[in-house]
Amino acid sequence: MAGKERDVKLGLVAADFNFDVTSLMLERARRHAEFLGAEAMVVHVPGVFDMPAVIKKLLARKDIDGVVLIGAVIKGDTQHDEVIMHATAQAASQLAAQTGKPVGFGVTGPGMTREQAVDRIDNARNAVESVVRLLQTLKQIDSA
Repeated sequence: MAGKERDVKLGLVAADFNFDVTSLMLERARRHAEFLGAEAMVVHVPGVFDMPAVIKKLLARKDIDGVVLIGAVIKGDTQHDEVIMHATAQAASQLAAQTGKPVGFGVTGPGMTREQAVDRIDNARNAVESVVRLLQTLKQIDSA
């Protein structure tokens, strides 16, 4: 993208909890954003449940076109993973609707094992793809 105006700037919000998995997810997301010609700003949060405040701040920025969430919520001994996923997904979708900016949900879980989480690291790449494609769709609607 050197020398040309950026087309898309994404905020990548990466949970550090389960870092052995999320670091791989983040790398895939960054590489795919670069492949698509999108600039990426990475923000780390402790865990998936901590994402909504950061999503809100990023979506309020004029230089951020969309946000991609990256995390892995692995099943424990309780239903804690389900609570985290539902709360974060609901907050993310509400913030996207309020701002008109897309939020890609590249968070895996609930109910998965660590092995399943590793098998699903491409979900982060897929979330980047979704946000970039949705931005193109929104741009078409605006210019119609």
